[in-house]
Amino acid sequence: MTNPALIEVLKTLVEPGKVLTDADSLNAYGKDWTKHFAPAPSAIVFPKTTEQVQAIVRWANEHKIALVPSGGRTGLSAAAVAANGEVVVAFDYMNQIVEFNEFDRTVVCQPGVVTKQLQLFAEDKGLYYPVDFASAGSSQLGGNIGTNAGGIKVIRYGMTRNWVAGLKVVTGTGELLELNRDLIKNATGYDMRQLFIGAEGTLGFVVEATMRLERAPKNLTAMVLGTPDFDSIMPVLHAFQNKLDLTAFEFFSDKALAKIMARGDVPPAFDTDCPFYALLEFEATTEEVAEQALATFEHCVEQGWVVDGVMSQSEQQLQNLWKLREYISETISHWTPYKNDISVTVGKVPAFLHDIDRIVGENYPDFEVIWFGHIGDGNLHLNILKPDALSKDEFFAKCAIVNKWVFETVQKYNGSISAEHGVGMTKRDYLSYSRSEAEIAYMKAIKAVFDPNGIMNPGKIFPV
Repeated sequence: MTNPALIEVLKTLVEPGKVLTDADSLNAYGKDWTKHFAPAPSAIVFPKTTEQVQAIVRWANEHKIALVPSGGRTGLSAAAVAANGEVVVAFDYMNQIVEFNEFDRTVVCQPGVVTKQLQLFAEDKGLYYPVDFASAGSSQLGGNIGTNAGGIKVIRYGMTRNWVAGLKVVTGTGELLELNRDLIKNATGYDMRQLFIGAEGTLGFVVEATMRLERAPKNLTAMVLGTPDFDSIMPVLHAFQNKLDLTAFEFFSDKALAKIMARGDVPPAFDTDCPFYALLEFEATTEEVAEQALATFEHCVEQGWVVDGVMSQSEQQLQNLWKLREYISETISHWTPYKNDISVTVGKVPAFLHDIDRIVGENYPDFEVIWFGHIGDGNLHLNILKPDALSKDEFFAKCAIVNKWVFETVQKYNGSISAEHGVGMTKRDYLSYSRSEAEIAYMKAIKAVFDPNGIMNPGKIFPV
């Protein structure tokens, strides 16, 4: 634990009342959505300025104290967990939208800006921030950048890194760097901005980000389609991609839908029971586009790929259809799920899912398995639900046994052990299944350059 006298020194670096050490705060700010590790930070500090962040990092260097960044704490890899007496740096008070540039369509944001806050700001300007996910109402921009967050619109708009025009970061030595300076074209050597995106705070802390905005989509329309089996989903994706510019293409299983229907607050899409469902979205900018979507649906039915379906006819129906997919994570959280966020190239998805499903089914025949994900970009979410009879520790221990086989399958398909939630602590021991020894060595070398004393989120991505 950090020496109490050092905490008193820390208090002089920020405004009064912005260092907390009470048990409730330590528990709340020392964890994220993962349940694998018990939070055990020494203190929580809330900077309000870049200068205060620099002072905190320099203090940590001087006294060799580990720092853990904290945003909305919605991650699923324990990247924001402080389990070993670290000091948590929470960015809740660095939450301002600083500047808007209408000509470049960019917004300068502090790291504590909530994703939904940026989305609403863009909407107010007649523009669009397209990175979106179920936790948009609580996740913070700094955390999104730290994990290169993806979500439901990647098939059209890409990951968070596609929307970062520039960054200001405080490195592990307390130095302030301004990266890329918001330029579209910049051919002046290494783009260090990209190193900090997805680095999970292990190289330094983002203190300001310039985010690009996009034209607002027009008349977004969703379809939910029931398929007779999983293999039918891929030709459906191919058929619609050939005719429409999709903004999303998601899937979920009948077991996932059953959990949503049991809530009682989401209307069903249609009455036909199907083992799998696809949700796709597009801009119905003209009657011709809507007619093309219906014609493609009819073609899929004729081919036997689709059993039933519905297309939204209003904004309310669009939102209701999305609830079938977006409410899954929150709904199944009550079962303390063991989660894997894995990806392969889109064309390999069917064979990959069948291999993983077989492994899980053979080893855990009595466990309930929930599948859903962003299938349009090759990202699958595997969720194994904890039986009531098992304790959390017993359950995770049983599930950990299968990790090796799941990640060996990921490696076989040249996939990723973490598609959009980062490595953190839950995936760090399996990094070699997605990265070569040479890559990992270079990554460690990069960290040593930016964080020579190893104080920035230690134990994340790599073991200490």
